[in-house]
Amino acid sequence: MTMTSEQATWFAGTFGRLVDNVSLAVLGKSQVIRLVLTAMLAEGHVLLEDAPGTGKTSLAKALAATVQGTNNRIQFTPDLLPSDVTGVTIYDQQSHKFEFHRGPIFASIVLADEINRASPKTQSALLEVMEESRITVDGIGHEVGRPFMVIATQNPIEQAGTYRLPEAQLDRFLIKTSIGYPDLASTELILAGAANRNPAAGLTAMITTSAVADMADLASSVHTDAAILRYVAVLTQETRFTAETRVGVSVRGALSMIRAAKVWAAAQGRNFVLPDDVKDLAAAVWTHRRVLDPEAEFSGMTAEKIISRVLADVAAPLSRKPAA
Repeated sequence: MTMTSEQATWFAGTFGRLVDNVSLAVLGKSQVIRLVLTAMLAEGHVLLEDAPGTGKTSLAKALAATVQGTNNRIQFTPDLLPSDVTGVTIYDQQSHKFEFHRGPIFASIVLADEINRASPKTQSALLEVMEESRITVDGIGHEVGRPFMVIATQNPIEQAGTYRLPEAQLDRFLIKTSIGYPDLASTELILAGAANRNPAAGLTAMITTSAVADMADLASSVHTDAAILRYVAVLTQETRFTAETRVGVSVRGALSMIRAAKVWAAAQGRNFVLPDDVKDLAAAVWTHRRVLDPEAEFSGMTAEKIISRVLADVAAPLSRKPAA
């Protein structure tokens, strides 16, 4: 059943209130906050890449405080083991049984701080849970619950002591974005509140985890015309055929775009997706899924430039509302 206009209006109002609440702790970054909330309601994960001290952790904490659910922080370090993330099975001498002790991954929102400082082996511990919302330890599956979202932060790869994330893991992040430095006015406000070292701690929870799941279900009912589906399919196909590309956007990337575009449309009070929704999200959803040819990368080509060129070359379908 397609989302009604009344439901779309309610969704947009609730989405706006969530953005406003997170904005109390992360000043002047409403567009980034909207992208992160879009990922949460599309039941995806977010990768924040930026220089140290730009508010990556503060944004993750503020979102966790806005949602009335559990949240854990995992500080990724070179000596972190996969079992430190997922949990471990331990033999109980009193009951004479093996018992599973849950790791910090079991939470509604998990902050994976500086994820690229851990070894590839430890990073791979997130692959299953980010895709299927469950982990397998000693052959037994454990559900992490719903909603479940990983917000990973990483410093640029040029920083010392970091590991490049594998392509398979990058593909599991619905959105990759950066916060960037605040503008002058926001910086002054941040400095004025310097005594408050944890602004997210003062936020009031605005929504329960069950309500988040309900909003995610509602967003999935947004109408997506066949022309939009074909538009996304053509765009992803074109990203694979450019001369500068070794690996283009995957099918998972195309599915992620549709899920994100539905939330993006509902957040604007519409119960149908427009081509502009796809264009607005293309950079955040697709650039991190592309692997460039080393020679093209050396010559200054970037994934953002290729995505922009593909969007310019592929004609968007004519916009029209769904049939009543």
